[in-house]
Amino acid sequence: MRTRELRGHADELGFTPQDQVRWLAPRELARTAVKAVLATVFAGYSDKREFQKVLEADLLQAPLGRPDAREIWIDFVADLGDGFDATATVAFTLAAEELVVAPPATGGDTPPARHRSHAARDGSPAIDGAPLRLSRGSLLVLGGDEVYPAASAAGYEDRMKGPYRAALPEAADPPLMVALPGNHDWYDGLTAFLRMFTQARSIGAWRTLQTRSYFCVRLPERWWLVGLDSQLGSYFDDPQLRYFEEHLSANLREGDGVIICSAEPTWVKSADRNVDAFNALHWFDRNIVRTRVDPGTGRRVPTRASVRLWLTGDRHHYARYAEHLPGDPPGAGPPPPDPRRRQMVTCGLGGAFLAATHRLPAVLPLPPRGARLRDKDDPPVEFARMSGTYPDVAESRRLARGIAVPWSGRWLPWRNIGFAKLTAGVHAVLFLLMSFLFALAEGVLRPVDAVRRAGLGDFWGFGAVCLGVAGGLLVLGFLGRLVRGRRATPPSGPAIAVLAQAAVALVALAVTVAIPFPAGWDGWLVLFACLGVAAVLGAVLGSGVFALWVLSATGGEVADWQMSGQSIEDHKGLLRLRIEPGGDLTLYPLVLDTICRDWELREEANGGKRPVPVALPPVRLIEEPVVISRGA
Repeated sequence: MRTRELRGHADELGFTPQDQVRWLAPRELARTAVKAVLATVFAGYSDKREFQKVLEADLLQAPLGRPDAREIWIDFVADLGDGFDATATVAFTLAAEELVVAPPATGGDTPPARHRSHAARDGSPAIDGAPLRLSRGSLLVLGGDEVYPAASAAGYEDRMKGPYRAALPEAADPPLMVALPGNHDWYDGLTAFLRMFTQARSIGAWRTLQTRSYFCVRLPERWWLVGLDSQLGSYFDDPQLRYFEEHLSANLREGDGVIICSAEPTWVKSADRNVDAFNALHWFDRNIVRTRVDPGTGRRVPTRASVRLWLTGDRHHYARYAEHLPGDPPGAGPPPPDPRRRQMVTCGLGGAFLAATHRLPAVLPLPPRGARLRDKDDPPVEFARMSGTYPDVAESRRLARGIAVPWSGRWLPWRNIGFAKLTAGVHAVLFLLMSFLFALAEGVLRPVDAVRRAGLGDFWGFGAVCLGVAGGLLVLGFLGRLVRGRRATPPSGPAIAVLAQAAVALVALAVTVAIPFPAGWDGWLVLFACLGVAAVLGAVLGSGVFALWVLSATGGEVADWQMSGQSIEDHKGLLRLRIEPGGDLTLYPLVLDTICRDWELREEANGGKRPVPVALPPVRLIEEPVVISRGA
């Protein structure tokens, strides 16, 4: 049974399974853009984090009901509330009591994976001879963007809560669920997020006990889990800082390890477009984790605790950066395994479209030297990108090209039918404009007459004039920058995109001029035929040329469209972590190369039904498990 068939059973399921969001569909682009603008404009005036100070907020404990536990399994998933197939596949994988995990896909005859029960001192997991079996997490961390394209009560119900409730309707030991809001959760001002995750309502067997949009969880073996809400990349509000001063800083002891979850990988963005992007996380590390205010003297004193792991989603891939330690040879590439290294991990594979990895920076100095911070680590600490990204760099480049390749199955107009309809309409209008100008050039009043009477020789002259005008405008813009004393630059990306569509419009006009319309056809019939030709060529050529322009981008929002425009549903994953007796933490990055698309309905004791996968796809490691020691 496919998703479209499941929708016919929405009343029995209690939710309506949804298709994957098509991000370049005009309606989706417009709706998301409006909500993003409204959220950005009004966030500073109605910041719901400030209002949350009236809500009681305590320190959480995991595993639930076991304060003396010596170990814990933790699951982390982000960017999950998209199409049903992908989201539910990940949810059922999380809900499995035990996962049997294959080794990384390294090619060749790879030996079977083994269970890493403890860590050797060089950071490589030891092998005890048993198959690699990972237990379900007693704590599930949702790392942001729990719903797409924008937050709403119905959106959460259909795209996130319904699939997760179906995946784990009951459990003998209910796990704890904590959630961070991402930018898509903030688009309604956090209203639906707070109703979903902060009112102690269970989602299936997962229990939600947080009362604010941020949290602090005490874990076994002196580990702490922190979830930060930076409100669309903004500052940390005062109630939030007071919460962490009371529940985290005041309780930290020497040698404690802290895991920080944030809604976006600001460490990567600091090397990309915003040198100050990492400032808030660095300030939190220095002033909340590493130091605290002594209540007796009022002075800041060291806690001698440290952040050992940063986790985030937002970018829908897996990437890990490891800290360079003193003594590492400079410029030697990714450093060797060492449990003392701090790690920064992005894993946004929970359900949304797959994102590229081939433009990630190789080295991150944090905080960057140009960051506007009064107190910061100097010299910056370098983090190196490790080779085990998902998708890997070569595969990422190959997948990105799919948006401009018609036979890839992911060509832009195939995956975004609405966009093809938009370009068809645009080129129908452009044809009216072009044919009117062509008629003026031919000395006739009606564009239809110009199209019917002119030959291709007449068109070439008109086309040459149009190209000359376009070239002249580009030259004038170039000279204008020189006259104003600015650096001469190539034409902007939007200008090239517009000129490319104008060229397609000229091609459509040339085709209509070349068509020998029957003399007996009425002028209106010829006009409609010409509009049809222009619309078809616009849908195919216009969309194709736009896809080539998107593929040519090397950075920025347009480059992100290379993958979002394809809405790739396969290639999903999660993180599973284990804190072991003794204090070491082992990180298992897991991936499902395909998702389930075949479901069956199962009768429930309450008379309802729930969808279950006919067969879950196999799970494998993205890279070898990463061991992180608790102490710095």
